[in-house]
Amino acid sequence: MALIIGLTGGIGSGKTRAADSFRELGIEIIDTDQIAHELTHSAGKAISPIRIAFGDCFILDDGSLDRSAMRRLVFSDETARHRLESILHPLIYQETLQRLPLIQSEYGIVVVPLLLEIDGYLKLVDRVLVIDCPEPLQISRTMLRSKLSEQEVRDVMAVQCSRDERLAQADDVIVNDSGEQHLQRQVEELHRKYLMLARKHGL
Repeated sequence: MALIIGLTGGIGSGKTRAADSFRELGIEIIDTDQIAHELTHSAGKAISPIRIAFGDCFILDDGSLDRSAMRRLVFSDETARHRLESILHPLIYQETLQRLPLIQSEYGIVVVPLLLEIDGYLKLVDRVLVIDCPEPLQISRTMLRSKLSEQEVRDVMAVQCSRDERLAQADDVIVNDSGEQHLQRQVEELHRKYLMLARKHGL
């Protein structure tokens, strides 16, 4: 199997933009957030167990998950959050496992926001890449992008490991605090490094 890079970072750090930059260089990406969206679309595998666990009030008319209502619930009720995680996390993990052997690029990237928090993912990856930025920037970016309040963003951050904990477990770090060009230069530098590692990995 190809060399696998686990890409993670706190909310608002720029994981998606970094992953898109690697994709533009021809690298295949498995995005667990995208998998979660697929599982919670109409007729997604997670909809039936979510309906059973939480009721019809969390399912929209089109049959998909009411993400706003669910977000409000799980960040105010820890028991509900754990119940949702017990449904989603195993399904996302199994889908990730199925997609990994299909990667055809010289190395692959798995984007997992909770890479370091959820058991199992670290054993799937060869290296950990952390996308890092100062916490005030995380908050302002997320408020602008997602229209969440500062408290809602802090609630998300509270269930993620700390910035220091992520950096302590990183093999590689991209500091995303200075705009697109700065990010792109770091991606290109790591891309060259990963290509070399991938060739050694395949020997």
